[in-house]
Amino acid sequence: MHKRSSKKGKMDLNKLAADIVSQATNESSPEITPDNLKNPAAVALGRLGGLKGGKARANRLSKEQRVKIAKKAARKRWGYTN
Repeated sequence: MHKRSSKKGKMDLNKLAADIVSQATNESSPEITPDNLKNPAAVALGRLGGLKGGKARANRLSKEQRVKIAKKAARKRWGYTN
């Protein structure tokens, strides 16, 4: 006998209730997306840091350090243990 997932087909009861009410009243519930929950100022600051972060770090590291980091990343990516 094969195992069945216990979570398959289950729906959050609150979401189900909200869907039933919206269908009964012919209203659509506003969709909450991750973009609606983010502070625009924080997003701009994070993007600013992200844009300059990699270049600033590369300029700070020596060539030997960059080579060592790149080799370590390649070993992890391709599964080599040496």
